[in-house]
Amino acid sequence: MFAIIILFAIPSILLSIDFIRFLITGKRIFNTTINGIIAFISIVILPFIFISTFDMMPNDCCTDSAVFSPDHRITIYLIIVLCISAYYVSRFNKTITSPIIETLINAVLLGGIVFNAFIFVQVGESSGIDGNLFGLIGNVPIMVLFIFQLIENQKKVKEYSADYDYEGLSKIEKLAWNILNSNLFIKIPILCVLCLPILIVVCSFLLLFGQKPDSIIRAFTDTYKHGFSQLDYMCDNVQCGGHFLCSVAANGHKELVSPKRFGERGGNRIMCNRQLLISNAFEELMEVNYPKTHSFIRKNYNQVGNVVHKYYGFFNNKFIADIVYVLMKPLEWFFLFTLYIFDQNPENRIAQQYLSLADRKAIEMDRKLNYNNIN
Repeated sequence: MFAIIILFAIPSILLSIDFIRFLITGKRIFNTTINGIIAFISIVILPFIFISTFDMMPNDCCTDSAVFSPDHRITIYLIIVLCISAYYVSRFNKTITSPIIETLINAVLLGGIVFNAFIFVQVGESSGIDGNLFGLIGNVPIMVLFIFQLIENQKKVKEYSADYDYEGLSKIEKLAWNILNSNLFIKIPILCVLCLPILIVVCSFLLLFGQKPDSIIRAFTDTYKHGFSQLDYMCDNVQCGGHFLCSVAANGHKELVSPKRFGERGGNRIMCNRQLLISNAFEELMEVNYPKTHSFIRKNYNQVGNVVHKYYGFFNNKFIADIVYVLMKPLEWFFLFTLYIFDQNPENRIAQQYLSLADRKAIEMDRKLNYNNIN
């Protein structure tokens, strides 16, 4: 993680120094070649590293979670490609090709600045210091580069406007030139408005690839634990690493599954019914007396937990939990039968399952005191 942050930070620091000097003197520090290398690293290389590292994660409660919703990330990726393309077309184009194309390029660059601001919030707001650092050293340099290019584009427009032949231009082309030559306080809002039809065209094209009309919004919101995430409420009753059949069954309708008390697992509070307590007591008995057998069973049972976790939305339904509870009944009776045969105090073992460490220590102390008093 530290190495990645350093890698991101180098071009960010160089661009920050360059931008500060530009604001003060109107001149840039580095020559065209070095600026081009910094830009390529900041706009192409680092975003690719970030996406391949942090957006390829599962989109769920129990990981750091993908930055963009997997179902809608194609829209985000296409917008990123569009912004990069607009930057490089503008950078390498020494002349003004047409007022309409130039206006669209400037609209995309301005939209790219706003887009990166949204990504900054998505990554940084709920990800702690690492997220904020990635926003500062990842998104801000791209925004600075787009600002630099917009300034260069404005210079080119002024250079060519004086000698440009307006005769024969259509009304739309003349309107585009008026936008390009207008005051910044007029030009920027108009370019922002022009971003909307561009996004509509992009989203319409992506409908052919299974994306939805609101994919650009849902790419941000259908996520967990990020700035615009709207699915965090789905994590309220999810115990990571504990998605097993008895845990599911305990979340069924109270009249059937008979919850007994709350318990603690992995620092999270869970609902315990007798079936869950018996099952865990049986596992504890196996772990203590037959560790190799327990290891084999646990390894294979974890695969069941992975399936439940993958389709947690399905198993989180109370009627499904009721069905699981009923199907698990024969195993519950087998576990209880085994406990009563091989354990001297089966009910004590059952009662102590999923207690907090403090409660377990208190029970152990009471047991020792009672034992000492008897002797």
